[in-house]
Amino acid sequence: MRMLYVIGIGAGDPDQVTVQAVKAMREVEVFFVIGKGAEKQELLDVRATILREHATQPHRIVEIADPPRDRDPVDYRRAVADWHEARSLLLEQAFVETEGVGGILVWGDPALYDSTLRLVERVHARGVCTFDYTVIPGITSIQALAARHRQVLHRIGEPLYITTGRKLREEGLRHPATVVMLDADCAFTDLCGDDIHIWWAAYLGMPDEVLIEGPLRKVEDEIVDLRTRLRAEKGWIMDIYLLRRG
Repeated sequence: MRMLYVIGIGAGDPDQVTVQAVKAMREVEVFFVIGKGAEKQELLDVRATILREHATQPHRIVEIADPPRDRDPVDYRRAVADWHEARSLLLEQAFVETEGVGGILVWGDPALYDSTLRLVERVHARGVCTFDYTVIPGITSIQALAARHRQVLHRIGEPLYITTGRKLREEGLRHPATVVMLDADCAFTDLCGDDIHIWWAAYLGMPDEVLIEGPLRKVEDEIVDLRTRLRAEKGWIMDIYLLRRG
């Protein structure tokens, strides 16, 4: 493989793919996809829809099985590092077997809460296969969340803090405007105070997108119940939310 494009494709809506991303897709001969199991086949289907719409030249798809990961490790950072190493070795093997131009489609933007660039860096540094790579930015789920709720993320002169559900549970709500990603178990239910407002969304950019907004204490049970039901029905959920005090 001589060139790899790491392409941000937005939150799931084919219309949110940038012109730059479309141009890159039309140069790719082989797309690499790390599968997430049968329950997340819908994520692969969305990628396939985007490729049908935008990648007009002949190409093939190489699917790579995602290696197992310890979801409740004693050493979180070590467990993630080991998982990344296992993933990078699988990518390396696929790269070695590929000629021409490769591509990886990344949800949202490759720079925000995604491990793809770290995997590519590992493969590139080992030097087993020689290639160059280019990163194409994408619309993030944060931008999609703000647009769908018609919100400016922060108030005038105030910062925006981006974190995970795990860190929110550890640190609490310490900033005036906080976007929370990767929340596996509704960490917002642990927050104290009656002055918190939430803008929540799941499956942004997809046909079954859902939105809930309101004072946290009034809508948190509705969000928890809906999230539980959707996850049971689909086998997976991808959600994000904005919190603000006052």
